[in-house]
Amino acid sequence: MRQIDKLLSEYGESHQNPTNKLVHWICVPIIFWSITALLWLVKLPFEIQFLQVQLNLTLVVLILVLVYYTRLSIPLSIGMTIFSIICGLVSHKLELLTIDSSVKLWMIALGAFIIAWIFQFWGHNIEGKKPSFLKDLQFLLVGPAWLMHFIFKKIGLAY
Repeated sequence: MRQIDKLLSEYGESHQNPTNKLVHWICVPIIFWSITALLWLVKLPFEIQFLQVQLNLTLVVLILVLVYYTRLSIPLSIGMTIFSIICGLVSHKLELLTIDSSVKLWMIALGAFIIAWIFQFWGHNIEGKKPSFLKDLQFLLVGPAWLMHFIFKKIGLAY
């Protein structure tokens, strides 16, 4: 059995309840985005000329995360790359929109992060099982891939 199949199966064991699954479909992408948004705000002293974006911690961390996904499954890593790009674009646009506002990107991202985690723990309380990442931190990255693998199955792509 492939490592990705083992991880997805183990992750799925604590995600059987329909309410908990629904909570994860909403909250896991929000948490992923909120982390990318918070890291987006940590600027590094380099500009990516062709993108006209200052290098930030999101771009560095996502490269490492995508290497992890690639080691598990190339198709899933492509899906996660597309989702990561969307998260980066949303962060960039929200940063631009909130420059002159009293509400800043970090406030939106931090609020989304906290609320999403509250719902995640509520979902696991309904499930009656602890979140998988309490056993192995690797499952913080498996969660988004778990959702992506369902999308792949739905559209008939091998993962």
